Amino acid sequence: MSADRVTVIKHPLVQNNLTRLRDRRTGPQEFRRVLSEVTALMIYEATRSFAVKPRQITTPLARARGCQLRNEVIIIPVLRAGLGMLESILQLIPHARVGFIGLKREEKSLRALFYHKSLPRDLTRFEVLLVDPMLATGGSAVSAMELITELGAKRVTLVNLVAAPEGIAHVQAHYPRLPIFTAAIDRKLNQNGYIVPGLGDAGDRLFGV
Repeated sequence: MSADRVTVIKHPLVQNNLTRLRDRRTGPQEFRRVLSEVTALMIYEATRSFAVKPRQITTPLARARGCQLRNEVIIIPVLRAGLGMLESILQLIPHARVGFIGLKREEKSLRALFYHKSLPRDLTRFEVLLVDPMLATGGSAVSAMELITELGAKRVTLVNLVAAPEGIAHVQAHYPRLPIFTAAIDRKLNQNGYIVPGLGDAGDRLFGV
């Protein structure tokens, strides 16, 4: 596992909220709210390298130089758990477009299988934020990356709340230059492909089913 493209966000507010999400006593309503809060904090770090261009504006008092994002942004949550991260990112980047990738993990082989795709035909001009709370085996992330790179994506950032070393290694074996932002790299995967200690099934905890 190469560490140079993986950023672990250790900000106290991020780690405080991650602890609340890990707690099995946290119910779906609080889980949704806290996941939204921690996502907003993480996105500040994940978008730090986004390119900007200068812009002249007029304040109520005078002309001023400012800047704006150089490239259009698209947020791509991996369904279903990625939906829990979407709204808070849109609060920060309201002009962003939204695509969707639905992937279901086959229980025996742990392979990621597509069940939904809704994306622009050409992602060349976009800054892509690929978001999913859990990076476990890495199968879903690699499958999603294969799809979006086929559509021309050049600038992609992967944002996960919790990652397993095995998942990071799998993603980096296929996409070594992909920036990964996470709040924690946990110990391992168990025999069922779940992150330990992790936080359980993020989708189940978000939606209560």
